Amino acid sequence: MTPTIVLPVVIGGLYAAGVYLLLDRSLTRVILGFLLLGNATNLLLLSSSGPAALAPVFGYAEEEQMSDPLPQALVLTAIVITFGVTAFLLAMVQRSWQLVRQEVIEVDEEDRRVATREGMDADDMDPDDLPTEDRPAGKGNTLPSDVDVEERLAQRYAGVPSDDIGLPPTRGGQS
Repeated sequence: MTPTIVLPVVIGGLYAAGVYLLLDRSLTRVILGFLLLGNATNLLLLSSSGPAALAPVFGYAEEEQMSDPLPQALVLTAIVITFGVTAFLLAMVQRSWQLVRQEVIEVDEEDRRVATREGMDADDMDPDDLPTEDRPAGKGNTLPSDVDVEERLAQRYAGVPSDDIGLPPTRGGQS
């Protein structure tokens, strides 16, 4: 049997279409892209098993004439994993539809803020050179002190009890 170029081209096309659909903001297209990636992976695993041969279950053929059962087992496992993740993604789409009546993820403020940043390599980025709002949360000099937070809370919630027993909303000023 001569090898053909059709199967690798189909697998490559499925991977390309799957990645393209995964990059969309529509959750339905993300699910379809994930399904295409799962099917492309299944075809890739099956094509790696070699030519068709006799089933190893029966045991009446020589070892050289039997097909390898490992790729078939991997494909069955991949089918189950793809089904489980697809069910989870469908539940996410259904929940998104219930909450906001749309299944397209809109551009939010964080996306806009990241898009306006100037392009620089992450290795060249020094967190101390970034504006305060763009610094990572782990940097100690970007986080407000506890005293500042307590003062802002005291100003914002002056006279408002923090719970049903009338405690003040902050720890500041208590001894």
